[in-house]
Amino acid sequence: MGTSAAEHWDTIYGTKATDEVSWFQRQPTTSLRLLTSVAPSSNSLIDIGAGASTLADSLLLAGWSDLTVLDVSAAALALVRDRVAVMVRDHASDEFGQRRRSASFVVADVLSWKPERTYAAWHDRAVFHFLVRPEQREQYVATASRAVLPGGILVLGTFAADGPTQCSGLATSRYNADALTAVFASGFTLEHSEREEHVTPGGAVQPFTWVVLRRI
Repeated sequence: MGTSAAEHWDTIYGTKATDEVSWFQRQPTTSLRLLTSVAPSSNSLIDIGAGASTLADSLLLAGWSDLTVLDVSAAALALVRDRVAVMVRDHASDEFGQRRRSASFVVADVLSWKPERTYAAWHDRAVFHFLVRPEQREQYVATASRAVLPGGILVLGTFAADGPTQCSGLATSRYNADALTAVFASGFTLEHSEREEHVTPGGAVQPFTWVVLRRI
């Protein structure tokens, strides 16, 4: 029997420090910039496949209050939940603490997850490129189309066309902006695209394609 996605990622987050994995960012600069440029902090947002990213921390500090964090790995979400709890406690006496700032945490595989609500913004850095089969991509797009409000936005970062073909022992798909736009064409239109060259903790360069898509 093969290892499940949850087991695979729980093992990674249970055996490696958060700053040892190749996708580690000390600050989620691109994600935060793109999200705040197209959606006000009063909007609802879901971060898909968050891992142990500090994006939730940064969004809460920036004023977002309706934030959902989803990942298939309970071990990864526990790291984020504990970190956010400490941050909220440390800011209890300042303006941050006086406004209700909290995040909801969902342990689920996005391919089998059934959204119970809708969101104004959807964020995914480095999940979609692990979906190498057409039916996986179709399921992801269908779920995003149900979960994102009409007029809402989807901010997506994947390996670029010249990016890695594997990551963490798993095969990946690679995209330019036109290819990503085509995959999501049934429910979204392209508003913005850009390239990022992420430098891993080991010094390797991983090119990413980013798109901002608007829900039709």
